[in-house]
Amino acid sequence: MTELPNVEHSYGSELIRKGIHLSSLSIPIVYYFLSKAGALSILIPVTAVFLVADVARLYHEPSGRLFERAFGFLLRPHERNDRGRHLTGASYVLLSATLGVLIFPKVIAITSFGILIVSDSAAALIGRRYGRHPFMRKSAEGTLAFFVTALAVVAIAPKINYLPQEYLIGGASALLGSLVEAISVGIDDNVSIPFSIGAAMWILYALFLPALDIFKLDTLT
Repeated sequence: MTELPNVEHSYGSELIRKGIHLSSLSIPIVYYFLSKAGALSILIPVTAVFLVADVARLYHEPSGRLFERAFGFLLRPHERNDRGRHLTGASYVLLSATLGVLIFPKVIAITSFGILIVSDSAAALIGRRYGRHPFMRKSAEGTLAFFVTALAVVAIAPKINYLPQEYLIGGASALLGSLVEAISVGIDDNVSIPFSIGAAMWILYALFLPALDIFKLDTLT
């Protein structure tokens, strides 16, 4: 998130959280070399394990206490049991990755999830440290960091035929993702960001490159 400074949790904890978050970049990288079925065969059981552990934390008091002792310093305020029952960001990341791989063509899933991991991390770290100018529900500095790093992801992410229009489609979708992140629509960012970007990319491909086989990358493994 591109949050304005918040004294409820330290910048050091945010660095650790985002370091862990960045490790999820392995998901789109590995997926590039796997088929949809191969990626899902890994993601589904891993996601199931995380969700079961997370639900146990929320509804089984001994599990919750154990989780708090081990990982409580990483939890955001709203993720703590005393603030209500909310899944952790890690569960949402894995759930989002699994559904994204299941629903989207590979070129879209890799790009949208790559932007989530890289740009959400950049936005949070820049926004918390340097954010001084409010923008929607976040900061202008963090939102700019999101957009610039999202453009970098678009530049290096795989394309179907590497046409100029594909880069423009990615850039326009990255801008939408930046706005969705700044608005903070009430849905966890780990879901709202990649799915808004993915939906926008799919629509724009259909509108401006209708003859292009959007599933071309899916057939290369």
